[in-house]
Amino acid sequence: MPDIKQRELKMQEKRKNTPFREFIKTIASRRALGFYKNSWMTTIFPDTGRVWGVVSHKQFEEGRDALTASGLEYDASKSFFENIKVLMQGVHFPATILFGECENANFTDQTLSIRNWYLSYVVIRDCENILYSLSIKEHSINVLNSFMVWDNCENIYFSKWIIKSYNIFYSKHILNSSNIRFSDNLTGCSECIFCNNLDNQSYCIENKVYAKEDYLQKKQELLRQKDQFLWRYLKLSNLWNNIASHDVTGTYNINCANIQDGYYNAQINEGRNVILVWGKEPAERVYDCFTNTPAETDVYGSFSVGYCQNVYNSHRVSPGSNIYYCLFLENCSYCLGCIGLKNREFCILNKEYPKEERFALANKIFEKMETDGILWDAFPAELNPFYFNDTAAYLIDDSFTKEEVMKEWFLWRDDAITTDIPEGSEVLSVKDLSKFQMFAPSGAREINPEILKKVIKDEKGNCYRIVKMEYDFLMKHWLPLPELHWLDRIKLGFKFK
Repeated sequence: MPDIKQRELKMQEKRKNTPFREFIKTIASRRALGFYKNSWMTTIFPDTGRVWGVVSHKQFEEGRDALTASGLEYDASKSFFENIKVLMQGVHFPATILFGECENANFTDQTLSIRNWYLSYVVIRDCENILYSLSIKEHSINVLNSFMVWDNCENIYFSKWIIKSYNIFYSKHILNSSNIRFSDNLTGCSECIFCNNLDNQSYCIENKVYAKEDYLQKKQELLRQKDQFLWRYLKLSNLWNNIASHDVTGTYNINCANIQDGYYNAQINEGRNVILVWGKEPAERVYDCFTNTPAETDVYGSFSVGYCQNVYNSHRVSPGSNIYYCLFLENCSYCLGCIGLKNREFCILNKEYPKEERFALANKIFEKMETDGILWDAFPAELNPFYFNDTAAYLIDDSFTKEEVMKEWFLWRDDAITTDIPEGSEVLSVKDLSKFQMFAPSGAREINPEILKKVIKDEKGNCYRIVKMEYDFLMKHWLPLPELHWLDRIKLGFKFK
């Protein structure tokens, strides 16, 4: 056991010094943002041969108890990652991750207790009507084309970093506010358009206060300029200060301390290279982590980990403790190189061991990994099953080139995106959208419902469509048809450096 603790310290020191770009490449590339057909199922895993097979989340859950029976003996003649690769080839992965009661969750991944969710990711706890969005949490309703919307929000469109607010359209960094459009960095405000860096103001346009009647008249005039909506959103600032934080580099951190390169986090004390680590409880010593949910302590090189302590280079683990190089674990402890286990402890490569025997073997494996110079490394690219350019890594930093990542054995998607597109649909160019939206003689905004039958092709050749829930929202709030592919809309949220 003392030897293992010493090697944990070496893993910690390595992860504490990871260059930011390396962290993005190795960890954020595990957040897939695409869906594919694989084994006749819609899944986040493309059919590339790197995953042995996929099953529904229900089938995955039903088969978890049997995974230890097919656990592997560790083969000392192979490297640790070669052993992991053999295990991966014998385990069916869940097509998507759905927890709790999820209703009408099509094309979704990493959810907990939600209703009506479509082409979105990381939607947690009692959220409803979520489309084309990422990181939506805690009782948020009617959220479209948005990034990081948390804590009792409602009617949020084309916006990011929105907390405890409602009726927010084409805006960024809004806290405790309502009825905001084309604005950024507002706290405690209502009825503001084209505003920035305001606290507790109402009926403002370009930071100027108007009488209520004058404001409402100007608002109606501005809302008729539909062709300028996206352009105005793209002009908003990506900069904002941290809130109630100290000794922090990065932005959008709340109640944090001693962090380097932190973005969109809350309640973290000590960390480096952390993005979207947020929960109702605090976290301590979090390094190289992406989309984790505290409480957590001593978590290094991990993605989608929550309620954990002492976790290293693992993905989709919650809750757990003393976990090393594992995938899809729930309520486990003292596991090394395991996949899919639930309510297990003292396992290596999914095989259960007596406690002392497990520690002795784990120590030998760590010793060999240290000798091979890989003890602290993340999972290698050849074990990453996702197309790099369809992951959060590429959305955060699109300076990664196809040649650069494929040289390291990452995958790259060359084909156009056609997710969820029915065969035989009529395709129209994004330039033709104006034919389907207009003002009626009465002055009311109209969108021709025939658009629901069409497929829209953007300038890159990628296709998307308008679904009924989206159409109803656009009509209700007088919004124009989106001119960007849904993945490009999510991409806008990642521009924070």
